[in-house]
Order: sequence, then C-alpha cells, then structure tokens
Amino acid sequence: MKTVIVIPARYASTRYLGKPLVMLRDREGTAKSLIQRSWEAAMAVKGVEAVYVATDDARIKEAAEAFGAQVIMTSETCENGTARCAEAATANVFDADLVVNLQGDAPLTPAWFVEDLIAAMAARPEAPVATPVVRCDAQTYAHFRADRAAGLVGGTTAVFDRTNRALYFSKEVLPYIAPAKEAEAEGEVFHHVGLYAYRPAALTQYANWPEGRLERHEGLEQLRFLENGTDILCVEVEGKGRVFWELNNPGDVARIESILNAE
Repeated sequence: MKTVIVIPARYASTRYLGKPLVMLRDREGTAKSLIQRSWEAAMAVKGVEAVYVATDDARIKEAAEAFGAQVIMTSETCENGTARCAEAATANVFDADLVVNLQGDAPLTPAWFVEDLIAAMAARPEAPVATPVVRCDAQTYAHFRADRAAGLVGGTTAVFDRTNRALYFSKEVLPYIAPAKEAEAEGEVFHHVGLYAYRPAALTQYANWPEGRLERHEGLEQLRFLENGTDILCVEVEGKGRVFWELNNPGDVARIESILNAE
C-alpha cells in the first residue's frame, strides 16, 4: 500500500493555545517544538511514502518548513485532526492507499506503533479505519487516575469486542474498576493511542457527516465513525517499556520532558 503520514496541527487549541510550538527539552538540554518532535517521530517510521504537516496557521507553517517538513495548508473550518486529514487528502498533493494521522501532540509515538498499524490494515483489507491501543501499565493507569482526580482530561481509553472492533472510546477511565480492585487494574485498561489509519473512502465519508452527539460530548473525533456505523479496528501494540503520553494540558510538558530525559 502507498502510505502517507499527515500530522494535523492547529494553533488555536481549546485546552492549550499555541500547543504545537511549545518547546520540549530532552536529556541533552536540546529544545525542540512539539510539532518538530512529532514530525521526527513520524519520519522514523519505515515504509512510508511521505510525511506532511497539515495546518491552517502561518506560524506553524513557518516553523515546520524551517526544520524541513512538507506542509499542506488547510482551512480554519476543520474541526478536528481527522477532518484536517480529509481535507489534506483532497488537496492534490499526494495520492495514497492509506492515510495515517499521527497527531501533532504525540511526540512519544514509537515507530513500531505506526508500522504495526499499517501492517494490520494490510492484513485486514475490509477494515476502513484502524487505531492502536496499548495496555496500561501501573504508571500510566496512575496518570489517568491522577488527572481525573484533579478534574483534568488526560488520555483516552478504549474498549473493544473479541474481534478487536471498537465499542467505545472515552476520556473517562474505562472500564470502571472499583478502588478495592485497583491492584488488578494493570493490563485491564487500554490506552488509546492518538493515531489513526484510514482508507481514503472512509475519510471522504467522514467529511460529509455532521458532528455526532457522543463526539460532541466526549470531544473525541473518532466517535463520529462509530455513530455512523463505521467499524474501527483496535490494534494492540506493545509498549516495550516505553511510556506513552500525549501533550494535552500545560502540566503535561514536565511529564513528557521527564520521559524524554529517561529515554
């Protein structure tokens, strides 16, 4: 399959204004923007035709081109990353059999997450959309619970059936595990990785559907597929000791920098 990666990025994040341009320092003290670290994560993926940053903001475009990224300008009306990928796919810049959405707030995405996702789509040609999930270790589960206790929206969890077909995604920690049983929680909760692979036809359909009720309440773009009866294949990937976390809130900067320093 001819595969491209699109990194949607917008400046006007509702939870963190200017998020793509926030600087993150690694263990050597090197400061790079969030969008650059996400682009570098995408560039490490094998078997991909090209990587593009899709944005509506001139500041992000300028910063991305400065570190060597190819940029596709999209409209300000794109309500989320999937809609921005759909618009980028119609910009006559690339022709692909598979479009991968690696979100611009996920610089810790290991290359094998994307490679495993692409392989799953090759093995399941009937799947219109796929997304990775990873079993929460004790540290990640603790991060989820700490965010919710503080009233913060952190990562997203996924629940799926025995065939790995998604049942639901939520910013709540699902499934619910009683406090008395939290010692059993490790491996029972799946962290949804902010990464998607779409067939072009699925992107076209998505762009023509209105925002769904569940999508609006949860603020999760992928729920639009489920609300319109389109299956999402959940692909379990291995963390291999790596801690995965997206940059959702300002407090996540220190958390991600600590992970970068540990790697």
